Amino acid sequence: MKMKTSDFNFKLPEELLAEHPSEQRDEARLMVLDRKTETIEHKLFKDLIDYFDEGDVMIMNNTKVFPARLMGNKEKTGAKIEVFLLRELDAETRLWDVLVDPARKIRIGNKLFFGDDDSLVAEVVDNTTSRGRTLRFLFDGSYDEFRQALEDLGETPLPKYIKRDVIPEDAERYQTIYAKHEGAVAAPTAGLHFSKHLLKRLEIKGVDFAELTLHVGLGTFAPVEVEDLSKHKMESEQVIISEETAKLVNHAIDEKKRVCAVGTTSMRAIESSVSANNHLNPFNGWTNKFIHPPYEFGVANCMITNFHTPKSTLIMMISAFAGHDFLMKAYKEAVKEKYKFYSYGDAMLII
Repeated sequence: MKMKTSDFNFKLPEELLAEHPSEQRDEARLMVLDRKTETIEHKLFKDLIDYFDEGDVMIMNNTKVFPARLMGNKEKTGAKIEVFLLRELDAETRLWDVLVDPARKIRIGNKLFFGDDDSLVAEVVDNTTSRGRTLRFLFDGSYDEFRQALEDLGETPLPKYIKRDVIPEDAERYQTIYAKHEGAVAAPTAGLHFSKHLLKRLEIKGVDFAELTLHVGLGTFAPVEVEDLSKHKMESEQVIISEETAKLVNHAIDEKKRVCAVGTTSMRAIESSVSANNHLNPFNGWTNKFIHPPYEFGVANCMITNFHTPKSTLIMMISAFAGHDFLMKAYKEAVKEKYKFYSYGDAMLII
């Protein structure tokens, strides 16, 4: 049966959008969905350990969020401009793809100043989309000093639905504890619930961790604006899957173990590099894969994810994995039980 965007709509009360993370990472709530029995259990995230045994593998996205939101001023007028760094185009010439807000005021040739002392200046060199621009940063120091300046002046790019100001704690909490490779403008949020203590306990139990990198772009929040899913285009994101990760995952598949994708980003990454016999291939490239029902998953037989917003590409993927009717029933229950949704929200384990 062909599904439409409206099939993924549900009523989500605004107060269930999480403005803050749970006090302790691993004490967020966890809804457990069993696809075989179509049963739902209510747990805490740290109870995850009860569902995994020796030789099981968790596939985790080790991308690191950089402080992508900069506040600047336009030359002459001094108008306040928000610049959202999307990706570095060229390290040598310091060219970046960015979004600007308000965009109508920003034209090619404009200069923007950042920092109290205007220590960082950028020139607009191109228009890419209605809000998109290419900036060239003008900075006297070395590349490392330039990156440090971006780090110092930027703030944690919390999603727009979070209406409060960014606080110092966000720099730590909007980042997984195993984040390594900088390049994401949004966190792989299912992984935010892992604490050092929980990882240690899983390790002692014999669970293996296979890391990959998918640099999450803003496309993860892009609404689906067409009813016909085949017409929606996903934004490309960079993926790196090492030989070592592929080996670890394939061994678990051969041993009929639990192979768990931690988050939609890990799932997208592995599904972008599946071999004909449903094993994982090493990969270094870009993916714009859009997963929605009906879809046959090749690698993972289990996944951890957060609760997603109506009609998002994320709920579409989860629905393909859990089964549409079962997932919508679970979401109805999540709303009734007041689970927290979205980036800082609670988690779901689908087995």
